[in-house]
Amino acid sequence: MASPPGLFAHELAALDIPGLARSAREAGPAEVDAVLRRAAAAGRGGGARGDTGGRLGLADLAVLLSPAATGRLEELAQLAQATTLRRFGRAVRMFAPLYVSNACLSSCTYCGFAKGLEVARRTLTPEEAVGEARLLVDLGFRHLLLVSGEHRIEVSADYLVDVVERLRPFVPSISIETQTWSDDTYTRLVAAGLEGAIHYQETYDRARYAEVHVAGWKRDFDRRLASFERAARAGVRRLGLGVLLGLAPDWRADILALAAHASFLSRRFWRTEVSVALPRIKPSASGFPPTVVVSDAQFVQAHAALRLFEPDVAISLSTREPAALRDGLARIAVTTMSAGSSTEPGGYGRPGTAQEQFSISDERSPADIAAMLVAAGYEPVWKDAFPLVDASR
Repeated sequence: MASPPGLFAHELAALDIPGLARSAREAGPAEVDAVLRRAAAAGRGGGARGDTGGRLGLADLAVLLSPAATGRLEELAQLAQATTLRRFGRAVRMFAPLYVSNACLSSCTYCGFAKGLEVARRTLTPEEAVGEARLLVDLGFRHLLLVSGEHRIEVSADYLVDVVERLRPFVPSISIETQTWSDDTYTRLVAAGLEGAIHYQETYDRARYAEVHVAGWKRDFDRRLASFERAARAGVRRLGLGVLLGLAPDWRADILALAAHASFLSRRFWRTEVSVALPRIKPSASGFPPTVVVSDAQFVQAHAALRLFEPDVAISLSTREPAALRDGLARIAVTTMSAGSSTEPGGYGRPGTAQEQFSISDERSPADIAAMLVAAGYEPVWKDAFPLVDASR
């Protein structure tokens, strides 16, 4: 039985995303001029978090995603860079994914972990997860993202709570990118030391979502959409959402829906940090080809437009993308980056023992990424969180 929709589902249903996407495809140079002027004026006006005065709306974002705006990419990028520097300074938060399992009970046609694929599977023991974490800590990381396939038996709530509890004494910031959970499980994870939860919707197009999620827990669109609200109510301090570019035919429509979702969460759960990501489909064991190819120029345009639409939202970029593109986006809109990543369970200590989720493009070491940021005048932030102290002790 399908899950009841969360609060954002009602807001999403009321939005004319197809109409906005049509505007994004059809906007002309005069409209782009007008929105860029408004964006520049909003930047000069400043404003505190939560102050919507002078902010761009979804109709403005649609214009900034248009083909006409692609021709103004340099101007768009400069405005986005100025906004990022004003809101976040020159700090770029560093993190690493720690894959604990590629076992999966869901059949997602685009994923290298999908059930039914004949790939090498592995689930780390809690002790092995600690060993991988210590390797990453030795490299400098203090923000780790626990990633797994959707297997609620091998990667159960008890398993995740155990791993988080074991990592918490030496990892200040722990997030998960796993299946979605109930309110009670999120509450248990927060009590164990969890700080963040990432659950990409992949696509906000319900029809396309049903086509690519053919079986398993993840097939429930509304449950996944409401997962952010459940996590926030349980006390999760960082929420990460995103769309998989190339999955749905209209990438602009997905970014518009994502932007609306990020804005909703920032307003509804204002004590929570919201981040967005726009991963593009990469080669994997699934053999899934992108439905549409998002060019590098369009990719940069999307990040810059999102920054101008929602100045306070963090933007994350993974090692899926090539080094030169990541270097450029770190100067424009990105505030969080992974480095030296492995997408297979046990890939840091014993690489080659399990199937990776997807191939990475930027294979530079964490030290190399940090050096790049420093050379560009930015500060790689390895640690901006500290374990909570029990005042009763």
